[in-house]
Amino acid sequence: MDLALALAEEAAEAGEAPVGAVIVENGEILAADRNRMRQMNDPTWHAELAVIRTALAARGTGRLDGCDLYVTLEPCAMCAGAIAHARLRRVYYGAEDPKAGAVDNGVRLFQSPSTHHHPEVISGLGERRASEMLKAFFAGLRK
Repeated sequence: MDLALALAEEAAEAGEAPVGAVIVENGEILAADRNRMRQMNDPTWHAELAVIRTALAARGTGRLDGCDLYVTLEPCAMCAGAIAHARLRRVYYGAEDPKAGAVDNGVRLFQSPSTHHHPEVISGLGERRASEMLKAFFAGLRK
């Protein structure tokens, strides 16, 4: 999670929402990235989707069974859907997102009977630091 938090800081410095993500398999990092929506002019360039794509390419497969995702913010519906389709084993996230989160808030996608894969979810890892970064970033936008 420390790497994901460092990537979130990088994102904030680049004017992006401070979210970082890392995918790990057997203790080895397969992919690490941050939000790049503004940089890529693409609203789908969330950190989670970026690392899923990179990890899939590294594995040469269409699934990430046995892999864990560390992300600084609760995934949105788009990212939660991709997590389920990629078959990630476990999701660790830092800060809850009561407005756009889709894991423990909102649609709670992984609890839906129509979702075929339900990863284990561990929340609150690095929560304080992730929350502080997000609050500071969005407060700076409102000035």
